[in-house]
Amino acid sequence: MTAAPNDTTGAKKPVDAKDTLTAKTVAERLSKNQKDKDKAEEELSEEDQQLVSELEMLLERLKESDTSLHRPALESLRTTIRTSTSSMTSVPKPLKYLRPHYHTLVDLFNKWTEGPDKTALADILSVLGMTYADENTRDCLKYRLLGSSGEDDIASWGHEYVRHLCSEISYENSRRTEQEQPVDDLRSLGFKLVPFCLQHNAEHDAVDLLIELEAIDRIPDYVDQNNYARVGLYMLSCVNLLTPPDDVNFLRAARCIYRQFGTPAQALPLSMRIGDLDLIQEDFDSARSPAEKKQLAFLLARQQMLPRQAEEEGLQDEDLLKCLCNTQLSEHFIALARELEVYEPKTPEDIYKTHFENSRTTTNVDSARQNLASTFVNAFVNAGFGHDKLMVPSDAAGDANGGPNAWIYKNKDQGMMSAAASLGTILLWDMERGLTEIDKYLYASEEFIKAGALLAIGLVNVGIRSEMDPALALLADYLENPSPLLKQMASVGLGMAYAGSNREDIIALLSPAIGNIDGGSMELASLSALSAGMVAVGSGHAELASTILETLTERSDTDLGSTFARFMGLGLALLYMGRQDAAEATLAVLKAIEHPVGAQVGVLVHACAYAGTGNVLKVQDMLHLCSDHLDPEKDNDQHQGFAVLGVAIIAMGEEIGSEMALRSFNHLMHYGESVIRRAVPLAIGLLCASNPQVHVLETLSKYSHDNDNDVAINAIFAMGLVGAGTNNARLAQMLRQLASYYYRDANSLFMVRLAQGLVHMGKGTMTLNPFHADRTLLSPTALAGLLVPLLAFTDSRKLILGNSHYLLYYLVRAMYPRFLITLDEDLKPLNVTVRVGQAVDVVGQAGKPKTITGFQTHSTPVLLGHGERAELATEEYLPLTQTLEGFVILKKNPDYEEEETL
Repeated sequence: MTAAPNDTTGAKKPVDAKDTLTAKTVAERLSKNQKDKDKAEEELSEEDQQLVSELEMLLERLKESDTSLHRPALESLRTTIRTSTSSMTSVPKPLKYLRPHYHTLVDLFNKWTEGPDKTALADILSVLGMTYADENTRDCLKYRLLGSSGEDDIASWGHEYVRHLCSEISYENSRRTEQEQPVDDLRSLGFKLVPFCLQHNAEHDAVDLLIELEAIDRIPDYVDQNNYARVGLYMLSCVNLLTPPDDVNFLRAARCIYRQFGTPAQALPLSMRIGDLDLIQEDFDSARSPAEKKQLAFLLARQQMLPRQAEEEGLQDEDLLKCLCNTQLSEHFIALARELEVYEPKTPEDIYKTHFENSRTTTNVDSARQNLASTFVNAFVNAGFGHDKLMVPSDAAGDANGGPNAWIYKNKDQGMMSAAASLGTILLWDMERGLTEIDKYLYASEEFIKAGALLAIGLVNVGIRSEMDPALALLADYLENPSPLLKQMASVGLGMAYAGSNREDIIALLSPAIGNIDGGSMELASLSALSAGMVAVGSGHAELASTILETLTERSDTDLGSTFARFMGLGLALLYMGRQDAAEATLAVLKAIEHPVGAQVGVLVHACAYAGTGNVLKVQDMLHLCSDHLDPEKDNDQHQGFAVLGVAIIAMGEEIGSEMALRSFNHLMHYGESVIRRAVPLAIGLLCASNPQVHVLETLSKYSHDNDNDVAINAIFAMGLVGAGTNNARLAQMLRQLASYYYRDANSLFMVRLAQGLVHMGKGTMTLNPFHADRTLLSPTALAGLLVPLLAFTDSRKLILGNSHYLLYYLVRAMYPRFLITLDEDLKPLNVTVRVGQAVDVVGQAGKPKTITGFQTHSTPVLLGHGERAELATEEYLPLTQTLEGFVILKKNPDYEEEETL
């Protein structure tokens, strides 16, 4: 019986010879392939064969003892290499055919005596060493240092050679620096390569080389009118990636370039980032025309800064003072509202749209908590418009008797205070009318209404300066009032009104309450310290810092355990905003405080000192604090929550750092303790303020349903922060769904309403993002305003959901219209067409790339979203600043007029 064809049990299957390849067969085949390859290489074209013969002949001449043959041979070799051409992906043929002879040439070089011939051979070896030298020998650099040193001699070998040389100089410089060897020859050679790089669209190579040589201050000597803009742009993009003091050195060098070739409007933002008042005054004085000076004044006003001359001597020019003091902001903002047809007031119900919610939430119960929510929503939505339907109706301000408005009495106690204070937000920036409206509330019989009016006075003055100092005149007397509440609100109002002014007289008024250990409450002392810190933000005020530190050291443990102690710490931290290493001495003192508040304040000071820098090492320090697993019953772990906020404070403003921080928050949410988890949504809100990215909204929406109610409440507030002033429809829908979900939870519903008010803040015309000037400049006062409510939410039940909801008004400090308004040289509105689109990063790109994409053409005034950029769509006018946002002054283009006449 024969086996079936598929039967494996029968006879053995015959073996195919093709299936067995022995090692010997494989070797033979590989050898054959190599021989075929070698044969193909040997079969050179006639032209290539001639080149090989010519090169070999030249090499033979170099080996001759007759030195008179060397020079012509070297010149021929040099010319052959230089004139050769190749594709971008292949090595030039002369270099390719000289490869086998590289070590022969090295031996010849070592034998020859010093002289021009040896120098010329060194040049050729340097070029050959670029591709054929052994790894890590840096022969290209070695022989270049031994060869000719003229700039033309180096440049004639081409761009790729210069780039390779730059990289070898960088490596060699690092090695010598570590071993403390001299680097003068490397610096000398590097300075010869920089002009070549700048002239051949390799500005980034030139800057990188000077970084390695620690000579970035030399860059202004090499740039010209054609490349200064590209060099400056690349340098500014590097600043966030550098460690101190290199970052400040870069800013100073870039400022020198802009002072040399650009405009004062390009140099001034850099001086403000450096924080040097002398440089700011220098830039301000360098304006070439009155119109340019007004443009600089607008830039300073946005950053809440005054040039030293204006502070000390006063300015006589009224128009310039208007720009510096922001007095026309309200007028222009209301004109924008009319233009966009959003001037009519909106009620909280217009925002809630309860008819879209589940019917079970539409109850008519007039609860104090919901009325309080409506107070804040009404204030935020109608902020800056000067009228609403609850507090300042258009037809009649207040009731018929001129007394306090009826809406105030629909609130209780502190709710009445917040309602009265909302006047300051509604009348924001309108100092004259605002103070008139608020004044009558100062005579109310209820202390809470009086206190709210004091806070309103501070709010209405936010971002506005006046020589009359109405806020100081009205509030100063109340600091001596026997009522603790009125004292507190007077100090809060002063902090709001004069934030960033660094005025000694205001600090002197607030300081006694900080140091009054025997008679003053911790709440008053903390709020006074916070206000003083806001006034002197970023100044490093030594005397004030000493006062706060002394108070923290001497206060009892009971006082330091108060929920308000964190605001005293924040007041101290604000003094060191952006000052980096200057905070080291204060941090050392805080470490000596045994109470847990020392660690908490230390984290805040550390974070504020590096705010917006993107410093990776400091972010790691903050994350390291979060990695400790503490027992809340035994250890105070509040500093870990502050450390989470610290990550966002440091990483914000730098895109890559922000993305990495968001990923870290995801891990902290999974593995962190409850105090960390509660702070994560707040940190996300700060990181993405007024920037509603879809993935961020989805993340916060998930957290808003968290089992921990505190996490959910903070996530809902963060949703409001992220969408603040954007009218984001997706987010508005999410919040309506949350209102249905939390209809039985008064606290959560209060927070949903508040978030809805923030999303529609200013009816979609404002932003809370503290960055401006094309996201390059951080406003310290705006960041301070954001940090206060965020810190309050780390213990929301005792503060925001308790009786301290007025802390939400600190957000007003960060509010600013996100408009572009164009003015003529006499500061009159000038409507022109502009293109508005998504900003494109053009750093290091060749030519003149487009800076925006997906643009639409509008007529000014226009609104700018986060990440959007505007450019003029007409050549009739020239802007006096490169960054088109806020107030921009235009001047007539003289060339355009000539074209018209032609």
